[in-house]
Amino acid sequence: MTLDAWIAGHARFAPDKTAIAFAGETLSYRRLDALIRETARVLIEEFGLQSGDRIAYYGMNNPEVFVLVFAAAKLGLILVPLNWRLAVPELRYIVEDCGPKVLFYDHHFADTAPGLAGAQAGCRAVPIFAAADDASLPDLRSRHATADDARGPDSVQAVKGDPLLIVYTSGTTGKPKGAVLSQSAVLCNGQMSQHAYDMTSADTVLNVLPLFHVGGLNIQPLPALLLGATLVLHEKFEPDAAVAAIAAAGVTLINTVPTLLQAMIDSTAWAQTDLSSLRAISIGSTDVPRPLIDAVHARGIPLIQIYGATETGPIAIYQRIEHARSTAGSIGRCGLLCSVRLVGDDGADAAPGELGEIWIKGDNILDHYWRDSQASEQNIVDGWFKTGDIARCDEAGDFWFADRIKHVIISGGENIYPAELERVLRGHPGLAEAAVVGRADEKWGMVPVVVAVKARETVTREDVLAAFDGEIARFKRPRDVVFVEALPRNALGKVLVDAVRTLV
Repeated sequence: MTLDAWIAGHARFAPDKTAIAFAGETLSYRRLDALIRETARVLIEEFGLQSGDRIAYYGMNNPEVFVLVFAAAKLGLILVPLNWRLAVPELRYIVEDCGPKVLFYDHHFADTAPGLAGAQAGCRAVPIFAAADDASLPDLRSRHATADDARGPDSVQAVKGDPLLIVYTSGTTGKPKGAVLSQSAVLCNGQMSQHAYDMTSADTVLNVLPLFHVGGLNIQPLPALLLGATLVLHEKFEPDAAVAAIAAAGVTLINTVPTLLQAMIDSTAWAQTDLSSLRAISIGSTDVPRPLIDAVHARGIPLIQIYGATETGPIAIYQRIEHARSTAGSIGRCGLLCSVRLVGDDGADAAPGELGEIWIKGDNILDHYWRDSQASEQNIVDGWFKTGDIARCDEAGDFWFADRIKHVIISGGENIYPAELERVLRGHPGLAEAAVVGRADEKWGMVPVVVAVKARETVTREDVLAAFDGEIARFKRPRDVVFVEALPRNALGKVLVDAVRTLV
C-alpha cells in the first residue's frame, strides 16, 4: 500500500480529528483525504502526469505540501521541495536538473516562480493559493470535480517502492545533489521516528522547521500524519510564537536545530510559559552544545538527539526519551530498522571507543543520486551509505559524534578534529560564535585557525588562543584567529565550512 492509504484509513476511523492546524484553521483527516484525491485528479487530468514525473514546490510551510506529498505517493510521482532561501540561479540549476512538469508556489514567490518554471521546457507554474484567475490549485480542483469523484482516481496504482522525493543536499561543497528517497524509505524513517519518540495518535506535534528539508518534513510531521496524530504547522519559525504554541495547543513533541532552540530559550516567553505538555524536545544536529542540553533538562523536559543525513531519510541513529539524561551529548543508538558500521581508515570496523566513519544500511537510505551515477557509486557501497561523519561507539552501543571527514585537519601527520576545538570555545565570554578550519602551512601541511565573531569588541587574538591552555594537546592548538562580522550559514543554521575556509 502507498502512503496515501494511511490517510484514507484515518479518514475512516477518525474523520473529524484534526490532522493539521495552520494559521488559525484546522484540516480534518476527512478533508485531508479528500484534498489528496482531488489533487491527484488534477495532476492526471489537468497536467497529464504519469508515474515517475516530477513536481516541485516553491514556498513557505503550508498544509498543501502534505497534500502534494500524499497525492504524489498515490500516483507514483516524485515531489521536489525547493529551498526558498537559495538564490534564483541556484534554484534554476535544481529545476533544470530534476525537470519538473509542474512548479507549485505560494504567494511569497509569485514574482520569481514563473521565471523559475521557465528554466525547464514544458514546466507550468501554478499558485497554491486562491487567485483572481482560475490557475490556482484550489480552482483547478474545483474545475475537475464532478458529482461522483469523491474517491478520486483509484484506477492509478503506484507501489510503495516508487521514488517519492528528490531532496537536494545543502550544497556546502560543489553543486547540490538530489537524493532520491522512495516511499519505502519514508515509511521506514517514519517507523523509526515513532520508535524514537514512542509517538502515538494521541500526540500533538509542532513543526517550525522548513519543509524543504528532510529534517522538517520527515523527522516528525510525516510520521505523525501516518499515525493519525495532530500536526501544528507554522509557516516559518518565530521563537515567541513557537513557545506560545506549545501551551496553546498542548504540544507534546517538537523537533529543532541548535540555532532555533537557542532562540526559543533566549525568548522572554520560555521562562514564563507552561511547557508541561511536552514529552520531549528533539534536536537534529551532529554536535549539540552541552549548555543547550542542560537548559532544556533544567525545565524538566528530556532533550533527545536525532542523527542522520538527507540521504538516510534522515533518521538513522537516535536517543530515546529514557536515555536523554544518562547519555546526554550522545547522538544515540543504531535505529530500530537500519544497521550502522563505523569504518576505520583501513576499511575495517572500528573497535569500541575507536573513531570511524558512520556507514548506514537499511530501507531508509536513498535509492541513488538523481542523474549522478558517479556520486551514487562513490557514496553507496554494497548497500551501505557512507555519511562522511566520524564517530565512536562505546560498549553500551551509544554513538558519540566527532566531526566530518572533510573537516579533519591533517597537521604534521596527525588528525585534528575542528569540532573538538570548537567545543573549547563554546561559552567564551568574548565570542558570539566561532568555527575552526585548516590553513595551508609550508611546515605542517595544514594548521587549525579560529574564525570568530566578537561578542566584546575588546577581545583579542591572544584571549581566544589562551582558552586552549591546558584543554587540548599542544599539536592541536590553533595557530591564528580571524575575526569576522558573521559566520556564513545555510538555511538550517549550519555553518558553511567551505565558505569559512575562504576567510583564512
